[in-house]
Amino acid sequence: MKNINLILLALTLIFSSGVALADAAADARADEATLNQFLQSPVVQSFHKNAYGYAIFPKIGKGGLGIGGAHGKGRTYVGGKRTGTASMSQVTIGFQAGGQAFAQLIYFEDKRAYDDFTSGNFEFSAQAEAIAITSSAGAEASTAGGTSAQADANQKKTKYSKGMVVFTMGKGGLMYEASVGGQKFGWKAD
Repeated sequence: MKNINLILLALTLIFSSGVALADAAADARADEATLNQFLQSPVVQSFHKNAYGYAIFPKIGKGGLGIGGAHGKGRTYVGGKRTGTASMSQVTIGFQAGGQAFAQLIYFEDKRAYDDFTSGNFEFSAQAEAIAITSSAGAEASTAGGTSAQADANQKKTKYSKGMVVFTMGKGGLMYEASVGGQKFGWKAD
C-alpha cells in the first residue's frame, strides 16, 4: 500500500509539472503572437527597440453595466527574457454597458519604471491614458476615451509618462463606457 501511495504521489507530481510546462509554452506562444500584432505599428516598433522592458497581457476581459470590471494575466520581459507573471484588475463606476476583450502592452523606459511596476502593487491613476492601436495596426492610434490622436512618425510623438507607455488593441466585443477607475497590477517573479 505504501508503494502505491508513493507511485500515485510521483505520478501526480509528474502530471502537474507537465501541465505547468504546457501552460508556460501556451503563455509564451500567446505573448509572442500578441507582441507581433502590436509590432505591426511603427509607433510600437520604436518603443520596442529602445525600452528597458515590457509587460504584455494577451487577453484582458472587461464588462459592466453601471459597475464594471476587468481582469487579465500577463508576463514581464527584460532583454527578451521572461522575468515574472503579472495580473491586472480594474473596477469601474459610471455610465457603461457591454463587454469586450483587449490586449495590452506596457513599455518601461528604464529600470526605475520596471521596478515601480514589479513592486507587486502598482496602480495606474484614473487619468492614465493608453494609445489604442487599430486592428489594421497601421500608424493610426487614439487615446482611451475616444479622442483621436494620430501617433505616427510624421505626427505628434507618443511619449513615456512617468517612465511608461501603454498600448491597447481590441480583440472583440462591444462596450460603451464613460467611466473612472484605475488599473491595479500584481506581480511575482518567475
